[in-house]
Amino acid sequence: AKAALESIVRGLSIELGPPPHGIRVNAVSSGPLATLAAKGGIRNFSAMRQESEDRSPLRRNVTAEEVGEMVALLASGEGGTCGMTGQTIFVDGGYNII
Repeated sequence: AKAALESIVRGLSIELGPPPHGIRVNAVSSGPLATLAAKGGIRNFSAMRQESEDRSPLRRNVTAEEVGEMVALLASGEGGTCGMTGQTIFVDGGYNII
């Protein structure tokens, strides 16, 4: 699923980037999130959370708010994101690189 999403993002950025559209297409991918929904829906949540935190270079799970901040930054076009397109940004505390 992750590879398919990345392929769609790249394809849409090629299709929608040039004039007259000029649309930037990016994706934000999170790792394990520390959310109330996850806590309530997973039987062994505490053990799973500890395992994912131990695997992450930051030794913690990211929050939904941190993912939302990246989405807001990309949507704003500020912080050098104006020229960014076709990218998948991982907001996962480094979980994906291990």
